Amino acid sequence: MFNKFNIFYGEHQSQFGVLRLPESPEPCPVIVLIHGGFWQSKYNLEENTPIAEDLALRGYATWNIEYRRIGEELDGWNSTFNDVIDAINHLNNIKESHRIDLAKVTVLGHSAGGHLALWLASRTNASQTDNEFNKLAIGIQKVLSLAGVTDLTNMWEIHEQKGIKSPVAALLGGTPKEFPKRYKMTSPIELLPFGVEQVLIHGELDRHVPVELSINYSQIAQEKEDKVKLVVLSDIEHFKVIDPASSAWDIVVDSI
Repeated sequence: MFNKFNIFYGEHQSQFGVLRLPESPEPCPVIVLIHGGFWQSKYNLEENTPIAEDLALRGYATWNIEYRRIGEELDGWNSTFNDVIDAINHLNNIKESHRIDLAKVTVLGHSAGGHLALWLASRTNASQTDNEFNKLAIGIQKVLSLAGVTDLTNMWEIHEQKGIKSPVAALLGGTPKEFPKRYKMTSPIELLPFGVEQVLIHGELDRHVPVELSINYSQIAQEKEDKVKLVVLSDIEHFKVIDPASSAWDIVVDSI
């Protein structure tokens, strides 16, 4: 069994997380969960509720975070990014009262949440002169990107080719030509190496985020001698990687 706590890390209605804490006398390792939905406000953290509950029953403390998304009132283009930093940093404020072990923090993100999870890992060696984003104060042991958007420019191009109004442009305020610096600062493939263990799990049948994004990312990460493992799953589509009833989820749990 586990206990559930809704905890705000900021004043906005979307600046909160749901902590599920196993009933254990010892501090529990933490898995931070970041949901997808192409950063849009019509999708929320409930997407990750089934896997949050599954992992809590396995003995992990799960911190399923919400963040300000496209369609909500933002302080600036970097609001979503600062929210995920603030959300994970807030673990420092609750570590004593909720018995969590911050020496063992894993970040797991799905789809656009995979993008944010990998981007968070890049912040572990971010320049101190970088003033666009808040400082990450929590060490990250491992990142799992499940069908993650590893390359923002490539994702924008794919949407353009399909005639889709890209949410990548909405996230960053414009196209790669308009804001090249923003794309370089926020696209995981541009920020390698991280020096953090990364596992990329992607289904071959994914129609939302093509598996090639993870394949290309893995190749570049390996060339830069980063710690990355790629798992490509046949007969698996976009949402099966976060379905506790699927065979794909067993592979995710093994990777954790």
